[in-house]
Amino acid sequence: MRVGILTGGGDCPGLNAVIRAVVRKGIFHHQDEFVGFLEGWRGVVENHARSLDLAAVSGILHLGGTILRTSRTNPRKMDGGIGKCLASIEANRLDAMITIGGDDTQGVANALIEKGVKVVGVPKTIDNDLSGTDACFGFDTAVSIATEAIDRLHSTAEAHNRVIVCEVMGRDAGWIAITSGVAGGADAIFVPEKPIDIDVAVKAIQERRSQGKLFSIIVVAEGAKLPGTEKQATQGSKLDAFGHARLAGIGQAVAEAIEEKTGLETRSVNLGHTQRGGTPTAHDRMLATRYGSAAIDLVHQGAFGRLVVLRGTEITHIPLQDAIAKTRTVGDDLLELAAGLQPER
Repeated sequence: MRVGILTGGGDCPGLNAVIRAVVRKGIFHHQDEFVGFLEGWRGVVENHARSLDLAAVSGILHLGGTILRTSRTNPRKMDGGIGKCLASIEANRLDAMITIGGDDTQGVANALIEKGVKVVGVPKTIDNDLSGTDACFGFDTAVSIATEAIDRLHSTAEAHNRVIVCEVMGRDAGWIAITSGVAGGADAIFVPEKPIDIDVAVKAIQERRSQGKLFSIIVVAEGAKLPGTEKQATQGSKLDAFGHARLAGIGQAVAEAIEEKTGLETRSVNLGHTQRGGTPTAHDRMLATRYGSAAIDLVHQGAFGRLVVLRGTEITHIPLQDAIAKTRTVGDDLLELAAGLQPER
C-alpha cells in the first residue's frame, strides 16, 4: 500500500518516534511505501511531500520536533482547501493517510473521511487533553521539563525570599500544571478548569511564612482565567487558522495580584516552548512507538476513521470523531488532591 503521513499543529517530543514506527513496521511487515507531507496540512494543500524510506527514519527516534515539520494550517478555512487535499492524495496515488495531531489536525482528517479518504489518526498534544485516550505522547516529556524547572525555581526563590509564579502550557486543560505542580511541591496550582482565587495562593504563602519558609512557588496553566474574569490572558489579538488566540501573561497577572495583596516580592517565569523542545523521555518514545505500530496495523485491517488510543496499559482504537467531540479536562480527583495539599481557607 502507499500511505501518506503528516504531523500537524504544535510540535511535540515523540513525533519522530511515531513516524519511525509507522515506516519500519510498514516496510518490514507489509511492504508498504510511504509519502510524508511537509508542514502538516499545508503540505497536503500544496502537494509538498517527500518519500519516507528506512534511510529517512534512521537515527530519528531520540530527536525532538518532527522531520516532516509542522504548521497550524486549516484547509477548511481556505478557498478550495479540502478539494486541494483530495487532489494531492490522488496525485500521490495514496491508499490511506495516517494523521498525527490533536483535535484541530484530526478535525481536518474527519472532514476528509467524510469525503471518502481512508484515514487512521494518532493522538498528539502535550496538553494531554484529547478525549478518548488516557495519555498522549509528549505529555510526559513536557511534565518532566516543567517539574525540573520548578525544582530549579525553588533554589532561586529561597535565596531571595521571593514568591515565584511559574506559567506552564495548557490552553483548556490543566494536566501539565496539576502534574508538575504536585510533583514539584508547588504551594498553589491554578488551572483552566477552576476560576483563579488569589486568596488561595495568599493563604498558602502566609502559612509557609508562619512556619519559617520564606519563599513560595505557584504554578499556573497558560489558559487559566484572569482573576475575577472569564477571560484568558492573550498576546495580541491575532488568531491562528483554527481560531485560537496566542496565550501568554497569566503568570505575570497572578504575580502582580499576589504582590499587591501580600507586599512580598513576586516574580513570574513563563516556560513557554521549552516544554515542547528537546529529546523525548523513554516513556514518550515507547508510547509513540506503540501508537505508530498500531496505526499501520489498523490501515491493513481496514479500520479507517479510527484514532489509536491508550486505555489503561492497552493500545486500542475509537472512532476519530468521538475524540474531537470534547476536551479531556482534569478530573475532580486530581483537583481535590492538589487542594488537599494546601491549607484550608
